[in-house]
Amino acid sequence: MPVCQRSLRSQVQAAGHISFVRRNAQTFHFEPSSSEQQLYEELSHFLQREDTVSYGAKANQLVILQIRKILGSSSFAVARYLETLIERLKARKAAALSMTDDVDVMVEIAEEADEDIGEDEAVSISPEDIQAEIEELKGYLALAESIEKNAKGEELLKQLPKVLDEIQGKGGARKAVIFTESVRTQNYLRNLLESHGYAGRIVLMNGSNSDEQSRKTYAAWLEMHKGTDKISGSKTADMKAAIVEAFKGDDKTILIATESGAEGINLQFCSLLINFDLPWNPQRVEQRIGRCHRYGQKIDVTVVNMLNLKNKTEQRIHELLSQKFHLFEGVFGASDNVLGALMSGVDFEKEVLRIVQQGRTPEQIEAEFDALRATIQDKIDAEFDAARNKLLGEMDSTVIAKLQDRGKELDRILPEYVQRLLMVAHAELDGAHFDSPGAETFRYDSKTYTTKWPLADEQDWQFFRVNDGLGAELVERAKDRDLSTEQIAMTFRPDDYPFAGQVGAVKELKGARGWMRVYKATMPTPDALREELLIACLSDDGTTIDAAVADKIFMVPAVDNQAGYVTPPDAALTAIEQNQFSDFSDRVLKENGEWIDAESERLDRYAKDLEIELDAQIADLDGEVRELRKQSRAAGISMDEKLASKRKIKRLEDNVDEIKLAKFAKRKEARQKVEDMLDEFAEQLNQKPTVKPLMTVRWAVE
Repeated sequence: MPVCQRSLRSQVQAAGHISFVRRNAQTFHFEPSSSEQQLYEELSHFLQREDTVSYGAKANQLVILQIRKILGSSSFAVARYLETLIERLKARKAAALSMTDDVDVMVEIAEEADEDIGEDEAVSISPEDIQAEIEELKGYLALAESIEKNAKGEELLKQLPKVLDEIQGKGGARKAVIFTESVRTQNYLRNLLESHGYAGRIVLMNGSNSDEQSRKTYAAWLEMHKGTDKISGSKTADMKAAIVEAFKGDDKTILIATESGAEGINLQFCSLLINFDLPWNPQRVEQRIGRCHRYGQKIDVTVVNMLNLKNKTEQRIHELLSQKFHLFEGVFGASDNVLGALMSGVDFEKEVLRIVQQGRTPEQIEAEFDALRATIQDKIDAEFDAARNKLLGEMDSTVIAKLQDRGKELDRILPEYVQRLLMVAHAELDGAHFDSPGAETFRYDSKTYTTKWPLADEQDWQFFRVNDGLGAELVERAKDRDLSTEQIAMTFRPDDYPFAGQVGAVKELKGARGWMRVYKATMPTPDALREELLIACLSDDGTTIDAAVADKIFMVPAVDNQAGYVTPPDAALTAIEQNQFSDFSDRVLKENGEWIDAESERLDRYAKDLEIELDAQIADLDGEVRELRKQSRAAGISMDEKLASKRKIKRLEDNVDEIKLAKFAKRKEARQKVEDMLDEFAEQLNQKPTVKPLMTVRWAVE
């Protein structure tokens, strides 16, 4: 029996307290106006060109990626982008990643991709080329500014009351969180909704929250919680907490969030999520949905996606996210393993961008998307099957029944580790008051404790958990007792256990008596000593009781048995313990070997990735050197220009030499890490595995 219950079963049960809610998907289809479609097509063509001053053939792909997304967001976001681009061109600078400051998620994405988002250096471009491109962009800007209504926003306005009615009809709160990647689109949506009946019912969340409403909300929240531990001291975290609390209030209906709202907030009181802008990154989609589809959610979560009938790229992405990554429907969503089965989220986005940028005909783009789908299909399906089998294989039969028939009324069942913790509270806390034997809430020392953390947060109660506060104190108190020399005789009564459905195997032992001895086994692992409890258990007729059943015996109530003490069958108990300890040792050794293989492989991949990255840098610098040499030999170049070119070539060649030296140093460093890891683990293995008897119990079941 593992000392620390970390099984998938426990995690799943803890996540939902056996109250599973599904995700339901809806799609709001819309068709853009002719002006919107013209703007999208002309700017798409502009982004594909390799002769533009703004981008050119070597443009940062993350810039193109985000601007592609802006095109699908709103004409207001596009206008902001064009205004910024024109101003940069007037300042004689090419487009840099930081110019897309309207997109709240840019810095996070750049960090994921490990790409620099600093300002580009001023580039040498002819005034005529700059002015020609400015005039072209002004035409696009005029078109964007002429668009007063966006079809997507109008469709949202039309459908929102209906879907809110549906949520309310299911027993959910009349609330919706709307996600967009653009701050400008966020402001557009606020103005649109406020002018159509939602004035005073909207809160915003973005990277800065510098608007007046957010500042007032934050100030009021600080005043309300002054002197409490709700204030963390981090303005970013506290601002999010203030906005979430405001959104939770009865007077608010809509939270419009940029990507900064996809992490670090809990919206389980909201059951409607609308992807106004659908991310290309499946991991970000899952993060968004996870804000609502989480512990404490009371009804099924509805996920609405806005889909442009004329944007084939968005349609194919939606198809991949829904049909292959299975993000929008189901009980559990997509696991991290499934989402990472093919590539990282950013790499997935870049692959989609490559298809869109290089495709010159609808047929070519369609074929590329089909190839991408075929590439991921087998692997994604295999990962889902493995995750499903692991999940269901480690669940109690009662949980599986709950999943298969959610409409059937079953007895309330707590996660096993919560049951154990509550049993410790029953045993250790004299004077604790439980409303019922199976209650998750109790009163002790003028305080109310509960194992449900959202309830504790809402009611200002104490969160009763195993790793902190009173719960940790009780566990440590019980562990510190030395029972190895005491004569312990106990009669266990499974009928008194409040969750009797989980101890059926113990009931089958009614009338039996026997012996059990509990041992603590320890064995070194790469991270720390691995500890498990081993239980050797025998009945008086000589039958060996399975360790899992013996473990269940300890979960049920018991009373002292005053029967006379008898000498335990030491030899038989020791033989069982040795078999269990051998199994434990073999299992841990196998896990240690798998860990070493995985870590070695990870460090090897790290070293290879570094080499590839450095080789790419060297190749880029060599290309620049060749180009500069060609320019320095051009006719008509002045002596000053030739000298400047030679100096730059020398600097670049020095950089190449430094990178080559760094390449070998990094490779050596990675190999040394493997050696150090193996040496450290070898030293840990010098600690011999041990087994220590904790207590011997004369047991009876009645």
